[in-house]
Amino acid sequence: MIKLTSTRFGELEIDEGDVIQFPLGIPGFEDKRRWILIGDEDNAIMWMHSAEDETLALPVATPDAVKNDYNAQIPRDSLEPIGDVKEGNVTILIVVTIPPDRPWDMTANLKAPIVVNRAKRLAMQTIALNNDYDFRHPVLDDSMRNSMREQAMTSKGAGV
Repeated sequence: MIKLTSTRFGELEIDEGDVIQFPLGIPGFEDKRRWILIGDEDNAIMWMHSAEDETLALPVATPDAVKNDYNAQIPRDSLEPIGDVKEGNVTILIVVTIPPDRPWDMTANLKAPIVVNRAKRLAMQTIALNNDYDFRHPVLDDSMRNSMREQAMTSKGAGV
């Protein structure tokens, strides 16, 4: 059992078998190699939390929560650091960016998915070859963004 005091989630006890190793780290966090996935699979947004840094957690989602026809083209040889990836033992996650003061402008990185080999508990972030995938794909459609923005402005105006 690993005990972690997270600044975001408080005291956590994690089974060592739940730790996901990133042999190459995550770009921008190369020195952080051990991560845990926190959240309910029923929720669109989960958290990839560093098991080595109590302050570091990245919001992630499954691609279908953002783009239902997501089909990242990833060369198999680029996944060598995480072992033999087969359809039954792989999970794809995408990193989500949520501006604290404008959550309606959240974006998802469709261009650089995280590929998890569940059988080996190994993962890496890689680049999809798809030219039509962006690093900052809007998560919400225009009408939902506008509705949330208007609701926030109304709440601010009402002093809520």
